[in-house]
Amino acid sequence: MITKELTSATWKDFEKLFGLRGACGGCWCMAWRLKNADFEKQKGDGNKNAMKSLVKENKTIGIIGYINSEPVGWCSVAPREDFIKLKNSRVLKPVNDEPVWSVTCLFMAKNFRKIGLSSLMLKAAVEFAKSKEAKIVEGYPVEPYSENIPAAFAWTGIPSAFLKAGFKEVARRSKTRPIMRYHLE
Repeated sequence: MITKELTSATWKDFEKLFGLRGACGGCWCMAWRLKNADFEKQKGDGNKNAMKSLVKENKTIGIIGYINSEPVGWCSVAPREDFIKLKNSRVLKPVNDEPVWSVTCLFMAKNFRKIGLSSLMLKAAVEFAKSKEAKIVEGYPVEPYSENIPAAFAWTGIPSAFLKAGFKEVARRSKTRPIMRYHLE
Protein backbone atom coordinates (compact mmCIF):
# COMPACT_ATOMS: atom_id res chain seq x y z
CA MET A 1 0.00 0.00 0.00
CA ILE A 2 1.13 3.54 -0.74
CA THR A 3 -0.38 6.75 0.59
CA LYS A 4 -0.69 10.26 -0.76
CA GLU A 5 -1.79 13.49 0.90
CA LEU A 6 -5.23 14.80 -0.02
CA THR A 7 -4.51 17.73 -2.33
CA SER A 8 -6.07 19.17 -5.47
CA ALA A 9 -4.06 16.55 -7.40
CA THR A 10 -5.64 13.66 -5.45
CA TRP A 11 -9.13 15.14 -5.04
CA LYS A 12 -10.66 12.88 -7.74
CA ASP A 13 -9.35 9.81 -5.88
CA PHE A 14 -10.92 11.10 -2.65
CA GLU A 15 -14.24 11.58 -4.49
CA LYS A 16 -14.01 8.08 -5.95
CA LEU A 17 -13.29 6.51 -2.55
CA PHE A 18 -16.06 8.42 -0.76
CA GLY A 19 -18.62 7.81 -3.53
CA LEU A 20 -21.92 9.56 -4.01
CA ARG A 21 -22.83 9.36 -0.32
CA GLY A 22 -19.66 11.08 0.90
CA ALA A 23 -18.41 7.97 2.74
CA CYS A 24 -21.16 7.88 5.35
CA GLY A 25 -24.38 9.87 5.10
CA GLY A 26 -22.95 12.94 3.36
CA CYS A 27 -20.14 13.46 5.85
CA TRP A 28 -17.22 14.05 3.48
CA CYS A 29 -15.05 13.90 6.62
CA MET A 30 -16.39 17.21 7.93
CA ALA A 31 -18.04 15.88 11.13
CA TRP A 32 -15.12 16.85 13.39
CA ARG A 33 -14.45 20.14 11.59
CA LEU A 34 -17.88 21.74 12.05
CA LYS A 35 -20.38 22.49 14.78
CA ASN A 36 -23.24 19.95 14.78
CA ALA A 37 -25.80 22.41 13.42
CA ASP A 38 -23.54 23.44 10.53
CA PHE A 39 -22.64 19.84 9.75
CA GLU A 40 -26.30 18.76 9.64
CA LYS A 41 -27.35 21.79 7.59
CA GLN A 42 -24.83 21.10 4.84
CA LYS A 43 -24.80 17.28 4.76
CA GLY A 44 -24.01 15.97 1.31
CA ASP A 45 -22.96 18.53 -1.27
CA GLY A 46 -22.46 21.28 1.31
CA ASN A 47 -19.93 19.18 3.23
CA LYS A 48 -18.29 18.09 -0.02
CA ASN A 49 -17.90 21.71 -1.07
CA ALA A 50 -16.56 22.66 2.36
CA MET A 51 -13.93 19.91 2.14
CA LYS A 52 -13.04 20.92 -1.40
CA SER A 53 -12.53 24.50 -0.18
CA LEU A 54 -10.10 23.27 2.50
CA VAL A 55 -8.19 21.35 -0.17
CA LYS A 56 -8.03 24.44 -2.42
CA GLU A 57 -6.66 26.43 0.56
CA ASN A 58 -3.87 23.81 0.87
CA LYS A 59 -4.98 22.82 4.38
CA THR A 60 -3.51 19.64 5.81
CA ILE A 61 -6.44 17.22 5.95
CA GLY A 62 -5.27 13.64 5.67
CA ILE A 63 -4.01 10.81 3.50
CA ILE A 64 -5.46 8.42 0.93
CA GLY A 65 -4.27 4.80 0.80
CA TYR A 66 -3.85 3.02 -2.54
CA ILE A 67 -3.53 -0.59 -3.59
CA ASN A 68 -2.62 -1.10 -7.26
CA SER A 69 -3.30 2.62 -7.94
CA GLU A 70 -6.86 2.23 -6.59
CA PRO A 71 -7.92 4.47 -3.66
CA VAL A 72 -8.98 2.08 -0.88
CA GLY A 73 -8.47 3.91 2.41
CA TRP A 74 -8.70 7.30 4.08
CA CYS A 75 -7.22 8.67 7.29
CA SER A 76 -7.98 12.18 8.52
CA VAL A 77 -4.88 13.47 10.31
CA ALA A 78 -4.15 17.12 11.07
CA PRO A 79 -3.32 19.41 14.00
CA ARG A 80 -5.82 18.99 16.84
CA GLU A 81 -6.83 22.65 16.71
CA ASP A 82 -8.34 22.09 13.23
CA PHE A 83 -11.17 20.04 14.76
CA ILE A 84 -13.96 22.07 16.39
CA LYS A 85 -15.55 18.97 17.94
CA LEU A 86 -12.39 18.26 19.93
CA LYS A 87 -12.32 21.80 21.32
CA ASN A 88 -15.74 21.29 22.90
CA SER A 89 -15.47 17.67 24.07
CA ARG A 90 -15.31 16.81 27.76
CA VAL A 91 -14.50 13.16 27.05
CA LEU A 92 -11.78 13.98 24.51
CA LYS A 93 -10.43 17.15 26.11
CA PRO A 94 -6.63 17.57 25.94
CA VAL A 95 -4.59 15.16 28.04
CA ASN A 96 -2.00 17.89 28.66
CA ASP A 97 -0.75 21.06 26.99
CA GLU A 98 1.54 19.32 24.48
CA PRO A 99 0.65 20.02 20.82
CA VAL A 100 -0.75 16.96 19.06
CA TRP A 101 -1.95 15.89 15.67
CA SER A 102 -5.30 14.09 15.69
CA VAL A 103 -6.54 11.09 13.76
CA THR A 104 -10.29 11.61 13.61
CA CYS A 105 -11.45 9.31 10.83
CA LEU A 106 -10.54 6.03 9.17
CA PHE A 107 -12.60 5.00 6.16
CA MET A 108 -11.94 1.90 4.07
CA ALA A 109 -13.57 0.87 0.81
CA LYS A 110 -16.10 -1.87 1.53
CA ASN A 111 -14.04 -4.66 -0.08
CA PHE A 112 -10.99 -3.67 1.98
CA ARG A 113 -12.47 -3.76 5.48
CA LYS A 114 -11.41 -6.19 8.23
CA ILE A 115 -8.08 -7.07 6.56
CA GLY A 116 -5.76 -4.90 8.68
CA LEU A 117 -5.73 -1.86 6.43
CA SER A 118 -6.62 0.48 9.33
CA SER A 119 -3.34 -0.32 11.10
CA LEU A 120 -1.40 0.33 7.89
CA MET A 121 -3.21 3.63 7.41
CA LEU A 122 -2.43 4.61 11.02
CA LYS A 123 1.26 3.82 10.54
CA ALA A 124 1.24 5.93 7.38
CA ALA A 125 -0.56 8.73 9.25
CA VAL A 126 2.21 8.73 11.87
CA GLU A 127 4.85 9.02 9.14
CA PHE A 128 2.85 11.75 7.41
CA ALA A 129 2.52 13.73 10.65
CA LYS A 130 6.23 13.24 11.31
CA SER A 131 7.00 14.71 7.87
CA LYS A 132 5.03 17.79 9.00
CA GLU A 133 7.14 17.97 12.21
CA ALA A 134 4.47 16.63 14.58
CA LYS A 135 5.76 15.23 17.87
CA ILE A 136 2.63 13.38 19.03
CA VAL A 137 -0.18 11.75 17.04
CA GLU A 138 -3.40 11.10 18.94
CA GLY A 139 -6.47 9.03 18.11
CA TYR A 140 -9.94 8.51 19.57
CA PRO A 141 -11.06 4.99 18.67
CA VAL A 142 -14.31 3.49 19.83
CA GLU A 143 -14.30 0.35 21.98
CA PRO A 144 -16.36 -2.24 20.08
CA TYR A 145 -19.40 -3.58 21.90
CA SER A 146 -19.35 -6.77 19.81
CA GLU A 147 -17.08 -8.65 17.41
CA ASN A 148 -19.08 -7.37 14.43
CA ILE A 149 -19.22 -3.64 15.03
CA PRO A 150 -21.04 -1.97 12.11
CA ALA A 151 -18.72 0.13 9.93
CA ALA A 152 -20.84 3.21 10.60
CA PHE A 153 -19.79 3.03 14.26
CA ALA A 154 -16.10 2.31 13.64
CA TRP A 155 -15.19 5.39 11.63
CA THR A 156 -12.77 6.66 14.30
CA GLY A 157 -11.08 3.25 14.37
CA ILE A 158 -10.97 0.60 17.06
CA PRO A 159 -8.31 0.30 19.79
CA SER A 160 -6.77 -2.91 18.42
CA ALA A 161 -5.87 -1.18 15.13
CA PHE A 162 -4.20 1.64 17.05
CA LEU A 163 -2.31 -0.83 19.25
CA LYS A 164 -1.05 -2.71 16.16
CA ALA A 165 0.18 0.61 14.77
CA GLY A 166 2.18 1.32 17.95
CA PHE A 167 -0.20 3.68 19.78
CA LYS A 168 -0.66 3.46 23.55
CA GLU A 169 -3.69 4.39 25.63
CA VAL A 170 -2.99 7.55 27.66
CA ALA A 171 -6.43 8.48 28.98
CA ARG A 172 -9.99 7.18 29.19
CA ARG A 173 -12.80 9.39 30.42
CA SER A 174 -15.48 7.14 28.96
CA LYS A 175 -15.91 3.37 28.98
CA THR A 176 -16.02 3.26 25.17
CA ARG A 177 -13.62 6.03 24.13
CA PRO A 178 -9.89 5.79 24.93
CA ILE A 179 -7.41 8.46 23.92
CA MET A 180 -4.41 6.82 22.31
CA ARG A 181 -1.08 8.38 21.44
CA TYR A 182 1.99 7.71 19.36
CA HIS A 183 5.06 9.69 20.48
CA LEU A 184 7.44 10.46 17.64
CA GLU A 185 11.20 10.58 18.18
